[in-house]
Amino acid sequence: MIAIIDYGMGNLRSVQKAVEKVGGKTLITEEPADLAGADKIVLPGVGAIQPAMAKLAQLRFIPEIKAAIRAKKPFLGICLGLQLLFDTSREGGNLKGLGIIRGSVERFGNDQKVPHMGWNQLKIKNKSSALFKNIDEGANVYFCHSYFVKPFESSIVAATTVYGAEFVSAIAKDNVYGVQFHPEKSQSVGLAILKNFVEL
Repeated sequence: MIAIIDYGMGNLRSVQKAVEKVGGKTLITEEPADLAGADKIVLPGVGAIQPAMAKLAQLRFIPEIKAAIRAKKPFLGICLGLQLLFDTSREGGNLKGLGIIRGSVERFGNDQKVPHMGWNQLKIKNKSSALFKNIDEGANVYFCHSYFVKPFESSIVAATTVYGAEFVSAIAKDNVYGVQFHPEKSQSVGLAILKNFVEL
C-alpha cells in the first residue's frame, strides 16, 4: 500500500489516479499513524514551503515521515514535496525544511522567467537509479516551479534539466527519491517513472 500524504497542498487525486493506473494500491491520508502501516510513501506538493511545513507540523506528520524514512520505506517527494526534504529554503527568507537531505532550495535567477512552467528534458545523471529504469535520455516531463534544489552531495543527483542554467530535477539517496517535475502530468514518461517507484 502506498500512502499519499494529504496536508492540504498537493494535487492528490491526480497523483492517486496516476499511481493506481500503473498498479499501485493507494491511500490518501491525513493521519500520521497510517505511514507506519504503509509500504511506500508519496509526499506531493504545490505552493510555498513555509505554510507546507506549518501544516505538516500541525498535523504531526514530521516525526512519522522521518521514522518511515529511517525504517527504509521507499519515499517519493514530488515538486514541493522534493523541496521539503532539504535543510533550508530561500523562499521568503532562510526557512527550515525537513532536513532529510543536506542542501538548500534556491530561486531561479532574475534573468530566468518564473515560474519555469511547461515541458522540458531530463538529463539522466544516474543511469542505475531504479526510478529511471527504461527512461530515455532527453525524455520530456512537465514542470511548474520557481525554486530548485541544490544538494550538498553531488552523488545523489539522479537527473538535471536546463532552464537558463542546469538545475537538479531529481534526486535519489538510499530509499529517498524526489522529482521537481510532476510525473502525474507527464503522460507516458511520468507514468513509467511512477511504475518504477511502485515496483521498487
